[in-house]
Amino acid sequence: MDPFHIDIPQEALDDLRRRLDATRWPVDQGGDDWSRGVPQGYLRELVDYWRTSYDWRAAEARLNEFPQFTAEVAGTNVHFLHVRSPEPDAIPMIITHGWPGSFTEYLDIISPLTDPRSHGGDPATAYHLVIPSIPGFGFSGPPSQPGWHMPRVAAAWGELMATLGYDRYVVQGGDFGAWISLILAGMDSEHVLGAHVNFLPTIPSSDPADMAGLTAVELNRLDMLMKFMDEQSGYMRIQATRPHTLAYALNDSPVGQLAWVVEKLYEWSAAAKVPEEAIDRDRILTNVMLYWLTGTGASSAHFYYDNAELLPISKTPPPQPPPLPVPLGVAMFPHDPGQAIRRFADRAFPNIVQWSEFDRGGHFPGLEQPELLIGDLRSFNRVLRG
Repeated sequence: MDPFHIDIPQEALDDLRRRLDATRWPVDQGGDDWSRGVPQGYLRELVDYWRTSYDWRAAEARLNEFPQFTAEVAGTNVHFLHVRSPEPDAIPMIITHGWPGSFTEYLDIISPLTDPRSHGGDPATAYHLVIPSIPGFGFSGPPSQPGWHMPRVAAAWGELMATLGYDRYVVQGGDFGAWISLILAGMDSEHVLGAHVNFLPTIPSSDPADMAGLTAVELNRLDMLMKFMDEQSGYMRIQATRPHTLAYALNDSPVGQLAWVVEKLYEWSAAAKVPEEAIDRDRILTNVMLYWLTGTGASSAHFYYDNAELLPISKTPPPQPPPLPVPLGVAMFPHDPGQAIRRFADRAFPNIVQWSEFDRGGHFPGLEQPELLIGDLRSFNRVLRG
């Protein structure tokens, strides 16, 4: 286990600038809306800001404020933040990101969760935080071998927490991180105190009775999920079937990498016209920079291929997980296409001890509504402590 400090060579930043300057733009046939994909007018303006105003060195300094490490875990390199609370009885928690996210999603929640006493919170709700990057993402780099499916990542996280000396801990995540957390809670329930997720898509069975009595809010959630599957899941099918073909574009064109990510930040957030209505522009670019500078746009796409049998595009439905043996907290944000419906969630997860529905925010609450996520995790801490 080695301390890690981000220090991107200036040559990499100069190369990025040259590539942005030399972008070969396509003929603009999409207009100003997002119906055909990212509007060129919007993307040109964002790229110009990236070229002329965005400050990677400032972002790098911000990221380096938190203790970071790399370690060989389960045979591959893993990068992680490890921020211990000043409170001696803090509960350890491992937080896992998804795609197209990264550990940078959680910068705003770290200090309030590890040191609530200094942020107007109850010190009894403090956490020690471990925030790793999935193999194939960011500074974890491309894994040493293929086949990193979610159960394998979950097992690696259990090994990491044991190596750090945490015998009892909480798991938390959204997107892929939600499933990794739930899998880890099931396989290491002896050590997992509880699981908290902010992503839990649920669908009715073929029984018509499942649709009876659904509220307008619940029907809207189903509509959002169906729209996602029908109109917004093309990225998933490509990455789960032909990730290496896509990899050439993502690894060669920073504008291509930006467009591939920013479309999802727009569609899955509370933004109405542009992603910046929900997520700070510099934070968007810092997240994209993490993919670009580490060359992991390609390997993160391969993560879908390695998990294809567990995704909703599989011809064979994934196996129903066994009942979760630990307490579960669920936080739902209204602009996330992966919101759960309580009656269906209870059927799959009978140990739900905290259920929160918020009136704002989307798929990336750490970026969009960090104060709501902080409050929900503090509340979950109290529930676990009894």
